[in-house]
Amino acid sequence: MRELIDATPINQEEYMAFSLFDSKGTPIENQRYTWRDMVRTPLSKLDDDAFTRVRVIMMNGIEIEALRFSHMAARFNKELRLPLALIRRSEQHQATMINWLLSADHSPLEITIAYEQVAIELTAAVAQREPDPYLAQTYRYGLLEDFDHIYRYSALLDRLEGKDPNNITQSYTDIVPARPTWEHHRHPGDDPVNHYDRTNAHMLSKMHALTITSTEQQTHNYYMNVGPTFSDPVARQLYAEIASVEEQHVTQYESMLDPSETWLEQWVLHEANECYNYYSCVESETNPRIKAIWERFLDYEIGHFHTACEAFKIHERRDPAEIITGAFERPIELKSQRDFYRQVLIEEVDLRRLGPDFVPKAQESQASIDYRAMLHSDGEPSGPISAGYIWTPGTELMSRGAASGATIATRTEAAAQVPANGIAQ
Repeated sequence: MRELIDATPINQEEYMAFSLFDSKGTPIENQRYTWRDMVRTPLSKLDDDAFTRVRVIMMNGIEIEALRFSHMAARFNKELRLPLALIRRSEQHQATMINWLLSADHSPLEITIAYEQVAIELTAAVAQREPDPYLAQTYRYGLLEDFDHIYRYSALLDRLEGKDPNNITQSYTDIVPARPTWEHHRHPGDDPVNHYDRTNAHMLSKMHALTITSTEQQTHNYYMNVGPTFSDPVARQLYAEIASVEEQHVTQYESMLDPSETWLEQWVLHEANECYNYYSCVESETNPRIKAIWERFLDYEIGHFHTACEAFKIHERRDPAEIITGAFERPIELKSQRDFYRQVLIEEVDLRRLGPDFVPKAQESQASIDYRAMLHSDGEPSGPISAGYIWTPGTELMSRGAASGATIATRTEAAAQVPANGIAQ
């Protein structure tokens, strides 16, 4: 099994290194909002570039993770409650401004397609830059599961709404089957992976783990909330099935984090990661109106970062440079990663899990095989809902006969040919 596909970034464009210590940012007392400021004109579903929506969804996930962490830290650290509360309120309003950029003409299923596009393109970008080969393998493994999810949801979108998912993905992301969703379900003992060592892990490894954990947690929360709103019984089952996989993904990715990191160390890392992600958005955003938001919030987050650093110095008597060890040399590559994940699909679709290890399909954990047999004992939805589905431009506007010759799939959908009772073996 190869350990790393390619550690060289695809985009060879030169970037100016970005150091969190070069600016103090906007002080928290100067971070001001109004309701009109927070609730702005939303994106255009069809006219804005799909990667603008990718950035919006990604940054909402990052901000929601910051809020979640801040609340948990406040419950265990009395002396941090006031500074956390001050920053948390600003981040609440940042999250509001960002999430409210999604327009109301997106259906829940279209937002779902967009969430999976974020998972695919962001995870693929992170996997290529991850300096730790084992963690890079973990990202590639999860990537193929999100890749299959967008295919299953696309079939559902065609079935329920007669819409082409490419209206959302804009040809940046392939819509083809990968590791079949019904094979994603694992025994809980096979989900955690080995964590990085906080004392010697590369700073980027820590940023990547927080980034992907944040976006996967957001996806899980969304599916749990929107799934019950569907009236179609198979749609309700599909959301239930994939929400379960997303919980597994959160378990997998959060287990990368070193549990020996202190609360203050985690706070500094969270603030640094927010800065890293906003910096990545600033560098790649094509919509000037949205880019101005990323620039403003990057400046705000630098202010939050320095507040966390001061608390770190006071309470732990440690230098933040111990964990933020240098400048960010490059942003996350927020663009189509098609060539990369097509290669991963060819080479790694048959990998499975045995505890924290990635193994050939024949060596998969028996505990996971038995767990799936129980879970699928009266059928499973992800296979039947997409049986015979081949994405092609126009969906209901084209006949199945004409569409059958238009697929760009790199693998056949033999895996979707499940028995009539819907039980995948």
